[in-house]
Amino acid sequence: MRILVATDAWHPQVNGVVRTLTKLADAAGALHAEDLGAEFTFLTPQSFRTFAMPSYRDVRLAMPRPARIAKLIEEARPDSIHIATEGPIGLMVRRYCRQRKLPFTTSFHTRFPEYVRARVPVPGSLIWRALRRFHAPSRAVMAATPALASELTERGFDNVVLWPRGVDTGLFHPRAIDLCLPGPVFLSVGRVAVEKNLEAFLDLDLPGTKVIVGDGPARASLEEAYPDAIFLGEKHGEALAEIYAAADVFVFPSKTDTFGLVLLEALASGLPVAAFPVKGPRDVIGDAPVGALDHDLRNACFAALDISRQDCVEFASSYTWEASARAFIDSILAVGAVLSGRNGADPVSFVA
Repeated sequence: MRILVATDAWHPQVNGVVRTLTKLADAAGALHAEDLGAEFTFLTPQSFRTFAMPSYRDVRLAMPRPARIAKLIEEARPDSIHIATEGPIGLMVRRYCRQRKLPFTTSFHTRFPEYVRARVPVPGSLIWRALRRFHAPSRAVMAATPALASELTERGFDNVVLWPRGVDTGLFHPRAIDLCLPGPVFLSVGRVAVEKNLEAFLDLDLPGTKVIVGDGPARASLEEAYPDAIFLGEKHGEALAEIYAAADVFVFPSKTDTFGLVLLEALASGLPVAAFPVKGPRDVIGDAPVGALDHDLRNACFAALDISRQDCVEFASSYTWEASARAFIDSILAVGAVLSGRNGADPVSFVA
């Protein structure tokens, strides 16, 4: 089965959506040996002219034209179409499918109401209404956690299904690394942007060292405001894994994330989590003894220092990208979001 994923978020962006989609394709490829029969292609901003997103110039938005979208879909000849984002590409592919009465699936990655309100005073109810309308024709709206799936259903989204995430334990695992910094080392990894609420972490009176990994529009101002913190910029692969392993506590101050892949990366590295008791970290950690969730983030940081690192590793080992890929593909098949050559269906013409 050829699956085309339409996404407005793609390399060189560094975020959870890009990592999720990349790992999904890698895991599906690895499962070919088990005759899973899924092959992924991506329709991304790399095929279009782009412009810098206002207030976040590191993110570039595509300017897709209907004819170009139709041509790229026709060339891909997919058996299924999945729309991963609600941006210009997602909107245009949704329009394409609607005009031709083609089934498609979508996924919900970002709490846009909270993200937008962190920048401009727009009522959250208006944004939720727009999101419901975007996802309404989808055969399946994929959510990362049961709690998020329940919330979307309560907000009026239909056909919500679970699509869990994974972590690469071959890369993220404990190892003896010394950053040569005063301990304990409190680490945060992710985009350095207003919606990540990093000030809540940086303002804390903590011993040792605060380390921030990542880049974004707020980095320059935060570096100036917090000269005692260490800002390492973007890190990837082994360099990132070593930083996780060298830290003592992973601090996750965000209140807007739907999941937070960095939580699993930290736990797989043997790094306990300190966070607010909000949906993202609460959904990942639950009642497991691998994190401290507290409305007082400083208390959470100190409590996390006493958590067993081995418990964190064992908890993360149950999250695999292979299981994530299986759930994704099974959802497509379960809701009948197949365009051609499956279940006796007639082939679909992709001519625009």
